[in-house]
Amino acid sequence: MVNKPELTVVLIEDDAEIVEAVTLTFKIRWPQATFLAANSGQEGVELVDKNNPDLVILDLGLPDTSGFNVLKDIRRFSHVPVIVLTARGDETDIVRGLELGADEYIIKPFRQMELLARVKAVMRRQETSAEELPLTVGSMTLGPSIRDLKLKDRRISLTRTEGIVLGQLMRHVGHPVSHAVLAKALWGEEYPGAAESLKVYVRHLREKIEDNPSDPKLLLTRIGAGYQLAKPE
Repeated sequence: MVNKPELTVVLIEDDAEIVEAVTLTFKIRWPQATFLAANSGQEGVELVDKNNPDLVILDLGLPDTSGFNVLKDIRRFSHVPVIVLTARGDETDIVRGLELGADEYIIKPFRQMELLARVKAVMRRQETSAEELPLTVGSMTLGPSIRDLKLKDRRISLTRTEGIVLGQLMRHVGHPVSHAVLAKALWGEEYPGAAESLKVYVRHLREKIEDNPSDPKLLLTRIGAGYQLAKPE
């Protein structure tokens, strides 16, 4: 997908200089990419809804609403990959962005090669996340989409990232999966802060699959080793 000439990107950003910088950055790697820019949250949501883009790049500091609200609105109707690109680098903002369904969180000022690498990783995950599906472990079935989980008689909607994490754990059921392995599946490599990001995804998975997320019986933490999906009884 990353090499498709018809790649469509919606950029929701009210700073004209940032719009120009991101557009020029993409010309290095995807010169034929189509950019649709919106300088307000409402316009951005409408562009995503109307054009079904391959990628969204979202600023949090918009003139009409918070970027977090925009992200929530997009996630109500679309699983399009979203990269948050913002000057807000507080840990609470990063965690909130990931919890609301962002696929990546990049802090301004950004480096061209970092942005390109993160975009490439996100688009690669989009292409490969459905490999080897469906997966079944006991009463749990993931697939045919990476976002679709059936647990006993319940159907549970996952984010793409949650599905990738759970898929890795299901493939290695009964054995710990390290932070490094999970990070590679998600981002192509481990990076500083990956473990904290993984904690967010695991917490959300527990809220969706555990009877008591505070006392997990399915998705277990193995201190120093990673996370493990318990073998079915």
